[in-house]
Formats: sequence, structure tokens, C-alpha cells
Amino acid sequence: MKSAEPVPQGAIRVLAASTLAFTICFAVWMVFAVIGIPIKDRLGLNETEFGLLAAMPVLTGSLVRVPLGIWTDRYGGRIVLFLLMLSTVPAIWLLSHATAYWQFLVLALFVGLAGGSFSVGTPYVARWFPKERQGLAMGVFGAGNSGSALTKFVAPALIAAAGSWVIVPKVYAVAMLVTALAFWFLSDSRPGHRVKGGASLREQLHVLRDPRVWRYCQYYSVVFGGYVALALWMTKYYIGEYGFDMKLAAVLAACFSLPGGVLRAVGGWVSDRYGAYRTTWWVMWVCWVAFFLLSYPQTQFTVQTVAGARSFHLGLNAWLFTLLLFVVGIAMAIGKASVFKFISDEFPHNIGAVSGVVGLAGGLGGFILPILFGALLDLTGVRSSAFMLLYGTVCVSLVWMHYSFRPERLSQDRRLLAGQPFERTRPAGCAIAQES
Repeated sequence: MKSAEPVPQGAIRVLAASTLAFTICFAVWMVFAVIGIPIKDRLGLNETEFGLLAAMPVLTGSLVRVPLGIWTDRYGGRIVLFLLMLSTVPAIWLLSHATAYWQFLVLALFVGLAGGSFSVGTPYVARWFPKERQGLAMGVFGAGNSGSALTKFVAPALIAAAGSWVIVPKVYAVAMLVTALAFWFLSDSRPGHRVKGGASLREQLHVLRDPRVWRYCQYYSVVFGGYVALALWMTKYYIGEYGFDMKLAAVLAACFSLPGGVLRAVGGWVSDRYGAYRTTWWVMWVCWVAFFLLSYPQTQFTVQTVAGARSFHLGLNAWLFTLLLFVVGIAMAIGKASVFKFISDEFPHNIGAVSGVVGLAGGLGGFILPILFGALLDLTGVRSSAFMLLYGTVCVSLVWMHYSFRPERLSQDRRLLAGQPFERTRPAGCAIAQES
């Protein structure tokens, strides 16, 4: 049996520094999940306008992922991530001085650059570890998604202490600056991790010709795009649906955000052990069941019985709702890691470009979904319409997965029935080879 390749010296330190940096970047990226609520009240925004404001950082954080992934391949993740973090500090600080809706939208675009840190850190971290440990390493780094939960704990406390939301951008700007400097001094770089040859943007983007990339984009738009959208939306959802104050609403919303971030490392380990395909398949099924239950609105109805009219109420109370949301957070954490396990398995020499494209798709999902949540709420008046939309996206993923991998599974079944040896080959993007 081949012995495991040792982890290079400095890899753990790089992983720790990168995870810390990504956590702070993600906390900044999700800041409008909290400060967007008092801004909405102050400016008198409707639900669609709030959705646009909350999602605006996600737009730029998504669009820059492709070039950032390519620059990481060329120049190395250390310098790219450091400069990226520094570039967001002025915009974060200026949020505290904005007064008009358009000003918040423009500044949110620049704050959103922090979201591009994922497509830098993923290939940067992955290249420090041997292939059999890349899933876990990327999962640990991806646990920086817990920055969303960090915002839900820290931002309401800051607002309560200062009596105003404007303290939050000021504290976050200082935190981003300090973290950028800490990352620079704690991290390291290796020239051998850079892609040789100076491929052009057009050549790098040739990965879009591969149908596997489009498939992973759709999966990631559900598990990551859905996670981002819900992380932005849930604090306000609890306030509107259950009448909680901001502090309690943010804590309950963190019950989704925290496992959705921290347990990504578990998802990396599960994907390494059981394969990307099997892991992603079960993630989609768990989300499908949970979203079906979460979709049901608060309903009051009357039934005529032999004893006369009887009224009934159907709907999830806050605690059952939170429990289901917690399960979704766990599933999405594992799913985010399993999708990137597909990428590290199938595109080991072009992780940066492919992760940038897939990350772009996931980020665009996180941008579009909050706007659609607001539009559906304005249109129907039903808050759970957000989960109805997510239920539909999961249905698409399950159908696509079934028909994408079915030919390979049928081929393997035929070989087994014919008495031929089982070939441990992996279908495109599928880690089914690890199954017995």
C-alpha cells in the first residue's frame, strides 16, 4: 500500500493564516445582513430594494472571482489576497458616512471585493497539500464562511453598545486592515505553485468548454449561492415572520450560518472518504426535503365536519423552523466542500481558473436570489416563497445529477452482470471509484 505523501513544512501555518483572512473577508461580505435592516428603515426601502442592497456586495465578489483565480495561478495567492484585502478598507470605512441609497449601492460594490477572497485562497491552500488531503484542506479554509455567523454575533452587539449602526463599518475596516497585515506576515509563498507559461485570459477560460464545469456551476449556485442568500435574508426573516428583535433574530439566523461555515471542513473530509458524487447527491436530497417543509406558509383554514366548522392552523414555529434551517446549514457546508472536491479531482493543474468560474456561478446565485426573495415577497406577501424558490433549484440539481451520471453507472452495472472485473474508474467529476 502506498504511503501517504507528507504535508510540506509551513502548510499548516499557511492554512491557518488563510482561513483567518477568509473569515474576516466573509464577515465583511455579509455585513448588510445586519446593517441593511436599520438602513432599510431609515431610507424607507421596500423588500426588493433591500434585497438589492444586501446582494450588491455579492455581485462584485462574484464577478472578480474568475480574474482573481487566474491571477492566483500566475502570481501566487499570498500577494493577491493581501492586496485584495487592502483594497476593501476605504470602502468599508466610508459606509459609515453614506446617506443616500445610491451611495450605499456604490460602496457595497467595492466592499464586495472581499468576497473574491475565496477563489484566491482555495487554489493557494490546495497547492500546499498532497492530493489525498486537499479536500480536507479546502474544507478547513472554506470554514471561513463562518464569518457570516461572526457578523450576526458581533454587528448587533456593536449596534446595541453604540446605539447606531455606523460603528459597524468603522470597526470592520480596522479589523480588515489588521487581518491583512497579519496574513502577510504569517503566510508564505512558493514559486513552484504558480502556473507556468503565462496563459492568456482567453486560454484560461477555455475551461468553460468542458460540460463538467457547467454542471459544477449549477451545484455550487445551490449550495453556496443558496447559503449566501439565506445568510443575508434570515435575520430580517425572523424579525418579520416571528416578531423577534434584531439581536435574537441574528442569533437564531447564526444557527444556520455557523454550521454552514464551520462544518465545511467536515464536508472536505467526507468528500475525501466517500467521493464527491455520493456526498453531493445526499446533500441535495437533504436540502430537497428540508426546503419542502420550510416552503409551507403559515396557514389558517376551516373544515366543515359533522360537528360543525373547525379551524386548523398549519405552520412551523420558530424553534422547528430553526432546527430545519440548522440541518440545511450542515448540508450546504458539506455540499460546498464536495463540489470543490470535484474540481481538485478533475482539474488539478487548473484549480484557480475552474474554481474562479464555479465560484462566480455560486456568487451570482447569492446575488440573484436575495433580489428574487424580495420581489417574491413584494408580489405575494408570503415570506416562505423564498424557500419555494430554493426548493425548485434543488429539484433542477437532482434531475441534472441523475441524468449526468446515469450512463456511467449503467455501464459499470453491465460489466458486473457480465462477470467482468469492476474497473475503479471515475466518471467525469465523480468520485464513485471509492465505493466498494
